[in-house]
Amino acid sequence: MKQLALDIGLATGPTLGGFLAGPNEPALRHLELWLGGAQAPTLHSPVPTYLWGEGGSGKTHLLEAVRAGLRDQGASVGWLQPGLADPPPFDEAWGAVLMDDVHLYTAVQQHAAFTWFVSAQSLQRGVIAAGLEPPAALKLREDLRTRLGWGHVFHLQVLSEAERRAVLRQAADERGVMLSDEVLDYVLHRFSRDLGSLLELLAKLDGYALQTQRAITIPLIRSMLENE
Repeated sequence: MKQLALDIGLATGPTLGGFLAGPNEPALRHLELWLGGAQAPTLHSPVPTYLWGEGGSGKTHLLEAVRAGLRDQGASVGWLQPGLADPPPFDEAWGAVLMDDVHLYTAVQQHAAFTWFVSAQSLQRGVIAAGLEPPAALKLREDLRTRLGWGHVFHLQVLSEAERRAVLRQAADERGVMLSDEVLDYVLHRFSRDLGSLLELLAKLDGYALQTQRAITIPLIRSMLENE
């Protein structure tokens, strides 16, 4: 059965507090300490952190949450992702460097990532990166690959179906929304496994159900999707 990927923007943006950790608790606690333990951006630990795991495990959520947290502290941040075809040079004003989906980097992006990494380290700035594979398996230039792996490395795991079901049920209860087992089965088997997307789907379903004065059922889900 083909899963549908949801293109749903988060209303408030990802936060560490909004990350449902499950088996990824060690990574979450590490990032909370890294982000919250300093009085200024330049004091965050310069020891690099690398997050890896399959799609839907929360890598981008955590990176974006750290970026938001740094901005709340008044720090500007260097952000590199595969869609950035022409990366800018390193900026000494950056409080940290964040790099997402490093396994997809082109030669140009790998060069920029290595330069950013070395410059950040020389200025005692933090580096947090994420990719699909562990450092040893990354098909990147060797000097970048080894640097990504010499600090803190965390393997993120996708929450199990039972864990996602429990979270959705709890979130629905908090909203005063009734979700039948049939609806939960439909949502969990047909949509992205990413928990953030599933929670956003629940929020949209709640709003659509209120708007149409209907209970949340499979026909309502289909109707909402058809009318988007």
